[in-house]
Amino acid sequence: MSDAKKITWGKPRHPTDADRDALRDDLLTKARAVRFEGWADYRTEWTAGQVAVVAYVLGDADVLAECEENEGMVLSRYAADLFGFIKGRKDIEAGLVGTQAWFDTVRKALGNTSA
Repeated sequence: MSDAKKITWGKPRHPTDADRDALRDDLLTKARAVRFEGWADYRTEWTAGQVAVVAYVLGDADVLAECEENEGMVLSRYAADLFGFIKGRKDIEAGLVGTQAWFDTVRKALGNTSA
């Protein structure tokens, strides 16, 4: 038998409505900034993942492609942020319906229903 210590990952995180609201508010702030000021300053200031998700919300396919991301990648990554690991995996298995619905509410709040 090995003497190696068992890895403990801690208690699984279960995002709350308040957590999702905070994510939405941050995303809306970023998307509005890009709409008002353009991408120039933010492409280097934000992580590639942040740029990709804002591009996805804004329907900016060119920036999304430059990030080497697609809709499925953005949605899959956000599923766990929105619902936690276990429920996020279930949403992925179900076709990301819950995650897509959440992004639809973000776009509606932004006033962008065409993306």
